[in-house]
Parts: sequence; C-alpha cells; structure tokens
Amino acid sequence: MAAEAHSEGASEPQRSSRRFPTLTRDTARPEGGGRAASGGYPAPARQWPLLSVMGGVATGLLLVALDAFRIGTIVIGLSLLAGAALRWALPSVGMLAVRSRFTDMATYGLLGFVITMLSLMVQPKPWIHIPFLDDIVHFTVR
Repeated sequence: MAAEAHSEGASEPQRSSRRFPTLTRDTARPEGGGRAASGGYPAPARQWPLLSVMGGVATGLLLVALDAFRIGTIVIGLSLLAGAALRWALPSVGMLAVRSRFTDMATYGLLGFVITMLSLMVQPKPWIHIPFLDDIVHFTVR
C-alpha cells in the first residue's frame, strides 16, 4: 500500500509517527522574514528595519558611554518599541523577523517597555514614582 502511494506521484512517503525527525535538514523562514526592499537595492537598503533598530540601540549605548545613562537607556527602550511597531506594521522586515510575528512583537515590546520604565525610575531623582515597587524593594532587601 505504501509503495502505491509513493508511485502515484507523492514526493515522500508519509511518516508513521507524529514525532519530529531526529535530524533536521532545513529551517523555515519566519513569517515576514523576506526582504524589506526588492532585490535591486543594495543589502543595507533591503535590511533597513533591522538597521534602524540597531542604529537606535547603538545611539543609546553611545549616550550611556558618554555618561547620559537615563537618556541613553530611554533611547534603547524606545528603539526596541519601534522594532515591535515595525514588526507589526510591515509585511516584510528582513532580518528583524526572528520568530513568529507574535513572538517577535511580544519580545521587542516587552523588553522595550521594561527598559524604558526602569530608566524612568532609576535613582537619583526618578522621573516617575510607582509606590508598590518601593514596597517590593523594601520587602526583598530587608
């Protein structure tokens, strides 16, 4: 019976098990992982979403190195939030797509939000104050 299915034009015989094979031969491109610009453009133009996020993070790191810690970390967090927005809005983002669209958006968005909020709460003279976080810190430190 299996030989008949193979001879009828099926490219490969069906697996009898639902387990994944022990040896994988290739990986699927993430959804939206195609070029952000057509192939006629140079490589940097085709990867502009990734380069814009990396440029923002590099700018933030430079600001941190120049002793503007709070502003630099805000720039880093906002760059990651921009990466989440780009991943949501654009159908094809090149190498900015690492996993599924939802996973990339959740990862970039959560990390960007946490970094931005922590940079706004950093001491001395925090720009925002969240009272229950003081209670958590006092509970864990004491």
